[in-house]
Amino acid sequence: MAEKGTQQLHVYNTLSRKKEPFEPLNPPHVGMYVCGPTVYGDAHLGHAKSYVSFDVVLRYLRYLGYKVRYVQNITDVGHLVDDAEEGEDKLSKQARIEKVQPMEIAEKYTYTYFRDMDALNVLRPDIAPRATGHIPEQIAMVKKLIENGHAYEVNGNVYFDVSSDEEYGKLSGRKTEDAESGTRVETASDKKSPEDFALWKKAEDKHIMKWDSPWGVGYPGWHIECSAMSTKYLGESFDIHGGGLENQFPHHECEIAQAECAHDKNFVKYWLHNNMVTLEGQKMGKSLGNAINLHEFFTGDHKLLTRAWPPEVIRFFLLQSHYRSTTDFSEEALSGAESGLKNLHSMIQTIEQTEPGDGKEFDLKSFKEAFESSMNDDFNSAQAIAILFEKLKEIRKRINDGNSPSNLDEIKVFLHSVVEEVLGIWPKEEAGRDEQLTSDLIEMLIEIRKDARANKNFELSDKIRDDLNELGVQLMDGKDGTSFEIDK
Repeated sequence: MAEKGTQQLHVYNTLSRKKEPFEPLNPPHVGMYVCGPTVYGDAHLGHAKSYVSFDVVLRYLRYLGYKVRYVQNITDVGHLVDDAEEGEDKLSKQARIEKVQPMEIAEKYTYTYFRDMDALNVLRPDIAPRATGHIPEQIAMVKKLIENGHAYEVNGNVYFDVSSDEEYGKLSGRKTEDAESGTRVETASDKKSPEDFALWKKAEDKHIMKWDSPWGVGYPGWHIECSAMSTKYLGESFDIHGGGLENQFPHHECEIAQAECAHDKNFVKYWLHNNMVTLEGQKMGKSLGNAINLHEFFTGDHKLLTRAWPPEVIRFFLLQSHYRSTTDFSEEALSGAESGLKNLHSMIQTIEQTEPGDGKEFDLKSFKEAFESSMNDDFNSAQAIAILFEKLKEIRKRINDGNSPSNLDEIKVFLHSVVEEVLGIWPKEEAGRDEQLTSDLIEMLIEIRKDARANKNFELSDKIRDDLNELGVQLMDGKDGTSFEIDK
């Protein structure tokens, strides 16, 4: 497959701890899996950082001509409240709080998650598998691990035997006993070793989310779902696995152990991790109580916010820092991002509204190379945006000086491909333009109908009324004339 330009994409691989040339296993096909949300609450800015970051990774790979299959799971069972192996399932806890069934919680917050990602112009994954929809696959993988001598069953619980995997810890460089507070380190009494982790948990009678298995009624551990679902849809070895830095250990470490010990193959070639969002230097997260959910950003309905912030501003704000860098949130930073985005959109609109002139051709080749050089350096969107500002200022100056480049149409095509298709920050259509056009057309038809009635052409008058009615437009004749209402 021929990549655009002459440069090669390099990505930072957490597994090797260095930047590597990106060489997919089966070009031009790329398999990409990103850990999705645990759907027990609304998505917040930390989620946006992760999914906007990997959205740009996806978009740029497709820009380069790769055929990407993008899988992002929905965790709707097995993720316990303290990220340890003892405790209540997060969905079950929220269901108890809201006095509904756990699956109602899953449906509610899966909907709000995709609603908010759509608002941020994040492309939907090609496949969004749910953990509860893949219990047979998880059970099958657990059985295989037992058969291969990497797992054992005790009292209806099944644990992965960490001592059986010499490579356990290769992603993070540490093992379970090194875990910091907040990771899964609770020691169950029936484990052979405190380092071992749960693949399948026995369910108590009061536990709602449970399934039959060869080891009795229970539910899957948190880690097994991603190993089972990623390999189901992308194969036993695939190219990219992404997720938040906080999931590197133990979640991703356990994924590797499960998949590689089950299939005896390398699991993932490139591991990509995005960094976190902080508020005055402290991590933002639901468990810390300082998270502002995305819908609150969009509406301004939160005590820490002074106003509503449009989704496109949030997206631009996040893209102005590298995905592996920490992004520190403040409304001042959002305000700066908003000003920058308006400036960028203003320059694009000037170019879009200008015809090619007789001026000297703009050096589009160097523009492309500079943009692609930034993105080829581990998807450096911040540097790519800086290149856009630099080059668009030059083009706008030439337009304002009356020397519009003769290759302006080619520039427009390139801008669409990188600003709209790669970065996802293209200017929106003028607000209300379509609605106003619709209203004006209906008013025009009302005038034609009025003239038809005056001329006793009732056949035409009735046809206009009936045709509009079929389109969902209700005409209402009154003493002051005809008004209309559009069905929503």
